[in-house]
Amino acid sequence: MSSAAPSLPEKSELERLVRIRAIPAEPVRIDASETERAALSKRFGLSVVESLRAEARLHPKGQSVRATGELEAKIVQRCAISNEDFPVQITEEFDFRFVPQQEREYDPEEEIELDAQDCDEIEYEGEAFDLGEAVAQTLGLAIDPFATGPDAEAARKEAGIVDEVATGPFAALAALKTGG
Repeated sequence: MSSAAPSLPEKSELERLVRIRAIPAEPVRIDASETERAALSKRFGLSVVESLRAEARLHPKGQSVRATGELEAKIVQRCAISNEDFPVQITEEFDFRFVPQQEREYDPEEEIELDAQDCDEIEYEGEAFDLGEAVAQTLGLAIDPFATGPDAEAARKEAGIVDEVATGPFAALAALKTGG
């Protein structure tokens, strides 16, 4: 797994375009196909994405659309310590707003203050936004890049990596407390 952040693809592996003028009243469900899951596995450096489902409720307001919902995924990733595959269940709520792309230029020297809602805005161009790509990005953010599997502790011991508590600055105090 690379330490560099994955770049955005030219076309999303999980493309689900929603037209601004045809926002459905019922929740939008996304269930990634086998091909889409394989592409997402590659994008995020995972061994496999076994399943990915999401449900979003869309709330239009003018040209902006708020999307709230939850994604559920079953993935298999490599342990950061033992390098062995292990399964991970992800459940992640999301709440973001699709907004029309701004035409104004940003001054790189200008400070911009963001509040919590600003961080969840996704700009779109044209008459539709890609809900699937937003779900894919939410999955990418929910993956722990340093996750440890069930055999991590054994791998640490085998490699001679000891617990910081056992050797850290308070180790002598801990030994006195336990009578060691």
